[in-house]
Amino acid sequence: MSAISRSRIRQISPMLAVANMQETLDFYTRVFGFEVGLSTDEYSIVGRDGATIHFMKAADESVMAAVRGHTEIYIEVDDILPLWQQVQPFRSQYKITDLSERPYGMTEFHIDDPNGCLIFVGQETLRGEA
Repeated sequence: MSAISRSRIRQISPMLAVANMQETLDFYTRVFGFEVGLSTDEYSIVGRDGATIHFMKAADESVMAAVRGHTEIYIEVDDILPLWQQVQPFRSQYKITDLSERPYGMTEFHIDDPNGCLIFVGQETLRGEA
């Protein structure tokens, strides 16, 4: 068995296929408050609080048909309520679930992005002291 590298993993960033780059950037900046770090027609990166999401233009509609509804990412936050309040104005525009406590110890909501990626946003559920 080989030795495990001592290299420290600094971050893992999802790379998502998108149909429309500008629509995608608008969604992530307006709804979640990400900032655009790189923007081209073919590849873009948004970031917030040290986390990044990369977007690549899908080669054609067959790529989007394969990933739409089959891609999910989880964004874990330290205080979900301000972000929950931030997304409220977009409820009529995007499918957003109610904020709820989940049996696996997270309080979360879900939102579909314009490309059919399901985004889970969650915070560890705070339990009252006994």
